[in-house]
Amino acid sequence: MKVIITKDYQTLSKKAFDVMKEVIEKKPDAVLGLATGSTPLGLYALMAEDHLKTGRSYRDIRAVNLDEYYGLSPENDQSYRYFMRHNLFDKIDILLENTHIENGLAADPAEECARYNALLAAMPRDIQLLGIGENGHIAFNEPGTPFDEETHTVKLTESTIAANARFFKSIDEVPRAAFTMGPKNIFDAKKILILATGKNKAQAVRGMVEGEVTPDLPASLLQKHPDCILIADSEAASLLEGDYHKAE
Repeated sequence: MKVIITKDYQTLSKKAFDVMKEVIEKKPDAVLGLATGSTPLGLYALMAEDHLKTGRSYRDIRAVNLDEYYGLSPENDQSYRYFMRHNLFDKIDILLENTHIENGLAADPAEECARYNALLAAMPRDIQLLGIGENGHIAFNEPGTPFDEETHTVKLTESTIAANARFFKSIDEVPRAAFTMGPKNIFDAKKILILATGKNKAQAVRGMVEGEVTPDLPASLLQKHPDCILIADSEAASLLEGDYHKAE
């Protein structure tokens, strides 16, 4: 795992954009695995700004997202489909038919998981973007998720529900379940880019980079990936003991 430590979130977002831009420049029809949450917002803003200023095109790009709440329609302003349109897709020239995410209103969750696994197998990702949770979860894969798990539905933990409550009018509105790529799907991407910010992520980052590889900390699986880049700000990297690259 390559580790890059940045002084702040702005620098982290810039370094993440450099990685994403390199993938797109090398392969204009790349498949991008994308993520939601607050951490990638700076990256998405830079992608949109770059498209506006340079005309970099995403018309041949395809995108697949990690996860989606179960029970929310794509039009719901807290769905991840809405998040992606509002924060990225509507600001670049990507074709919406080339963007993919689990169907939060699927009548049969098992069939939807099988459909998404088949889609991922047919569209190998050139890069997968990730964040990391305070307990080391990636996507909605909580501690204890088997490393060979593929797309599945997951009952959200109380800590995850509480963490996501800030996006809803009340905690009672937070969905209690979600679709998510499994660790195996994530690991199958050719390149992985994981971003971490804030002191509250420091323990998880240390476990991911320097700890035991164990399902008890799902992100630790990334130690085994042949092309994984972690970009962490100084607070998120504050407990790391190794000598890692520090970006200016």
